[in-house]
Amino acid sequence: MTTTAPQDVAWDLEPLVDGEGEPGADRMLDEAQRRADAFAEQHAGKVAQLDGPGLAAAMAELGEISEIVGRVGSYAALRFSVDTADPATGALMQRVQERGTAIETKLLFFDLEWAALDDARVEELLAADGLERARHHLRTARRYRPHLLTEPEEKILSEKAVTGRDAWSRLFSEVTSAIAVDLDGEPEPVALDVALARLASSDRDVRAHVAQRVSEALQPTLRIRGYIFNTLLADKSTDDRLRSFPTWISSRNLANEASDESVQALVEAVRESYEIPRRWYRLKARLLGVERLADHDRMASVGGEEPEIGWDEARDTVLDSFAGFSAEMADGARRFFDERWIDAPVRPAKRGGAFCAYTVPSVHPYVLLNYTSKRRDVLTLAHELGHGLHAYLAADRGVFEQHTPLTLAETASVFGETLVFRRLLDAATTPESRLSLLAENIEGSIATVFRQVAMNRFEDLAHTARRQEGELSLDTIGALWAQSQEELLGDAVEVTDNYRTWWSYVPHFISTPGYVYAYAYGQLLALSVYGRYLAEGESFAPKYLELLSAGGSRSPEELAAIAGLDLTDPGFWRTGIGLVGDQLEQAEAAAEEVLAKRDQDLHSTG
Repeated sequence: MTTTAPQDVAWDLEPLVDGEGEPGADRMLDEAQRRADAFAEQHAGKVAQLDGPGLAAAMAELGEISEIVGRVGSYAALRFSVDTADPATGALMQRVQERGTAIETKLLFFDLEWAALDDARVEELLAADGLERARHHLRTARRYRPHLLTEPEEKILSEKAVTGRDAWSRLFSEVTSAIAVDLDGEPEPVALDVALARLASSDRDVRAHVAQRVSEALQPTLRIRGYIFNTLLADKSTDDRLRSFPTWISSRNLANEASDESVQALVEAVRESYEIPRRWYRLKARLLGVERLADHDRMASVGGEEPEIGWDEARDTVLDSFAGFSAEMADGARRFFDERWIDAPVRPAKRGGAFCAYTVPSVHPYVLLNYTSKRRDVLTLAHELGHGLHAYLAADRGVFEQHTPLTLAETASVFGETLVFRRLLDAATTPESRLSLLAENIEGSIATVFRQVAMNRFEDLAHTARRQEGELSLDTIGALWAQSQEELLGDAVEVTDNYRTWWSYVPHFISTPGYVYAYAYGQLLALSVYGRYLAEGESFAPKYLELLSAGGSRSPEELAAIAGLDLTDPGFWRTGIGLVGDQLEQAEAAAEEVLAKRDQDLHSTG
């Protein structure tokens, strides 16, 4: 039998451009521009005159234009993500962004004229046939009415973003992807993701060495990344002022179909429960035999060094876990492997981390990984395939309603990861192996719920300070980062001076300000969804698949109701946090069992 090396798992992006490569991308953009010009000629200044069938026809044409631009944009961005250092790939992405923005600018009038219609007329139009895959989108688009500018102003902001916000974000990706870490014992520097994976070592000296070298590797371009962050903080402040958003997070909440008050309730509920991660870290210090953890100890393995998990084993574990829940779910995930929808290896200049790109409904999603053969990577594979299945199953909703708000985007990913975790836990036969898995589980929830809320607090501090004080020094940014992390960790973990620069490689702060709280939202929601599955058994699978297939065609509250959950309940988030507390209690029980066994072994040999 042959085995598949992660280095051989590369995606095929050609379906996005009809197998024609760059010439196909340019041809498709030419077509999209022609159709956008014709659409504007037909409808600009006349949206108020549309009847129901006319609106349906207009949305169908807009959808097809969006599909074309989305396919080419995805092609360029995904090529760039696996090689941020290639000048030709960078030039392609820039050209596609510029041409895509020109098409977007040509069509801006439609959203502005639609938003200007009175409510009664809108409801009359939305009752027409043919809008089944655009109705919710059209309704939610009107929520931006108080924040829209005039058409000339909107065009200027859209066009200037290419050489403004988007350009700074690209520079951040290029600079961060080029970071390499010198580690003792390695013949050459390793990628940042590879180095960070070494923080799971059970050897504290190794962890301290890796953390020191990571901090050193972050230094040479730290001022550049700090300047990018400062610039984008100011850019967002300007946008929010021009659009009359009351707070730095309000625009993100609007996009997420969440009120400022509901998001604040989530954040405060999590902050009030910071003792959950602190309890775990105090216990982990006992497991590791140290008085107090340092920041670089948090991800240390408590079950000894992990065995490497090959690509084929990872694939089979994920597919078997999905099949145990739903054959349809497993069949969809299998296509990602069989049809080259995944790029797995760590490469020089490849973007770090992992993500799933929905692309467009007419093609299929793609998954990027940096697979280092750790058990955590298997769970990451399951996580990103959860996203991929969400996109795959929601494709029938069309280009306007395939995507959910970010607050629901993590539901499918966390659910998929939980299925795989349960499969691994069932296969664990020793107290040590069970503890290792349960530790990963609680640490995953801590990272997704509590750490992301702490990162939200850092963003809040940084955006607020930038608006009040002007450009922030690196020392100030580092102090704000340390403040948010120390609030989370309390007396359980030492936040070292070196750690003050580790904010500087997080892409979400740059590309998607305000995004991170959606991880906590999605994790708590997914845990509740999984709880429904445990309560209902096999009969829950059709409801879950219906939830994913609905995409973004309904509000978050309506989508959660499919799974029998009530997001309007003020106690919902505390119930979800209670489920994380249950995870902690399982991990604590396993830890005490292992500690007792260690004491017994010590006495028997003493």
